Amino acid sequence: MPIRIPDSLPASDILRKENIFVMANSRATKQEIRPLKVLILNLMPKKIETETQFMRLLSNSPLQVDVELLRIDDRPSKNTPTEHLNTFYRQFEMVKNRHFDGLIITGAPLGLVQFEDVIYWDHLQTIMDWANNHVTSTLYVCWAAQAGLKLLYDLPKRTRKNKLSGVYNHQALSCIHPILRGFDDTFVAPHSRYADFSLNYLQEHTDLDILAHSDEAGVYLASTKDMRNVFVTGHPEYDANTLDIEFKRDASEGMEPEIPLNYYPDNNPDNRPIATWRSHGHLLFSNWLNYCVYQQTPYDLDDFANATFTNHYDVK
Repeated sequence: MPIRIPDSLPASDILRKENIFVMANSRATKQEIRPLKVLILNLMPKKIETETQFMRLLSNSPLQVDVELLRIDDRPSKNTPTEHLNTFYRQFEMVKNRHFDGLIITGAPLGLVQFEDVIYWDHLQTIMDWANNHVTSTLYVCWAAQAGLKLLYDLPKRTRKNKLSGVYNHQALSCIHPILRGFDDTFVAPHSRYADFSLNYLQEHTDLDILAHSDEAGVYLASTKDMRNVFVTGHPEYDANTLDIEFKRDASEGMEPEIPLNYYPDNNPDNRPIATWRSHGHLLFSNWLNYCVYQQTPYDLDDFANATFTNHYDVK
């Protein structure tokens, strides 16, 4: 899938060097198709790194994807140049009257912060409420999954005593669910969070389809029946070295973090980590774009109010 992003965006050069199809607007406008409109609400501090990771996963499908970047507020960033934010990111006021095929809300380093203490919590709730009437399918990632469960099901914040960090084995729980099409029975994915997503708790307090689970990490993937809200509690977008950077950062700050599980060869942080989750990450995003977004979204986004979202499968 060609993704449409500005040529001057740093991700553009990075992805082209990886032989990922990034299409210039001049070429895209000559193709007689409607591109999918996907909005990324980037809550991570290092925005350039995060936007590149997600755009990489959005690139593996036969349709055009027109990606736009959204920031939560206009506070100065310590980790992203102001010029980059002003050039490539939009404020919510600039998009609130439009409709989008998909919305991705990223994680955020707020695992130990209560929702009411998050400085932008009210604004985030406004955006999530807006998405119900303006977006075909929303993908909530890591901390955003916890925030989404609070908004949709009023679930309180549940926090683990120790941070979950590493690469964990998961079991796919439904061989026929569209989001899991092509998945192996078991697969691995990275986690880096304090949030607790207990299988029994979510089964008892929500009507979500629980799609993938880990005995150690808990629920990994879940969806509402109509697939308009999809929750991913881990980080399929992570680069091979992301957990390594986080671990060594925390160690340098005297936090005495545990070595990420199943990550370093021989469990030795001096060894170069190897990514073992890329294929599952690309498949997950491809399935989300196809079955949750493309197959459900109206051709005319301005006709969103009259769109019908249906459940065409039974989870076994």
